[in-house]
Amino acid sequence: MRVCVFASGSKGNVTYIETEKHRILLDMGKKKKYIVDSLKQIDVDPASIDIILISHLHTDHISALETFIKTYKVTVCMPQEMFSSLDSIKNYEHIKIYDDEIIFDDLKIYAIKSSHDAIASRNFIIEEGNHSIVQITDTGYIKSKYFNLLKNRDVYLLESNHDVEMLQHGPYPDWLKKRVLSDEGHLSNQAAGFYLSKLIGEKTKKVFLMHLSEVNNKSDIALKTVNDTLKEYKIDFNNIECAEQDNISEVVNV
Repeated sequence: MRVCVFASGSKGNVTYIETEKHRILLDMGKKKKYIVDSLKQIDVDPASIDIILISHLHTDHISALETFIKTYKVTVCMPQEMFSSLDSIKNYEHIKIYDDEIIFDDLKIYAIKSSHDAIASRNFIIEEGNHSIVQITDTGYIKSKYFNLLKNRDVYLLESNHDVEMLQHGPYPDWLKKRVLSDEGHLSNQAAGFYLSKLIGEKTKKVFLMHLSEVNNKSDIALKTVNDTLKEYKIDFNNIECAEQDNISEVVNV
């Protein structure tokens, strides 16, 4: 498996995941040209993409979906409630409706329900054989019932949206601060560290901190908070980096 984060943040989110038989785009929140150029940068033909996963319908996760599938006939996977709410692709033929699991031959995708203010929002575990990648962003918390399923995966793409102090003393209006901090908002740096302390295992090779706020966070603060939190829980793991809004990450092989 290979994974590369093309963009992560409030202005757009796209991640590329490759298995032996499939090439996947997880969310489509940047312009089509940016996505196509990013694919070519890592030597992937855009026409070879065969699966698109959509986590939820906020603009920073779907802005290029309609234009991309006009050119490339990709299977788009989403729950029925999400599809029914998206008029722009209601006549698109290549839709795969799912609830909790998606199966493509040797590829198994667990779609777990996230806690976010969006219709039928989901996070994903993408599994091929003994290797797997977890994506958890845009959620106010992670339900403990999912911990066993999420534990000891190869790569985590985990939200670390805000520093609580920066948010509370920052320029956001009170209603927006409450939304971000709510159970249907976003994970803080400290929450990201706590959840990683529960999930990182012997197999874990890489963690990307995702969806950092440009207003209420900084990469050095996020990394320090997460690393310090892991140390508090006596977790020795150092291969962590922050995904960026407009620059693609390294390609991680697992």
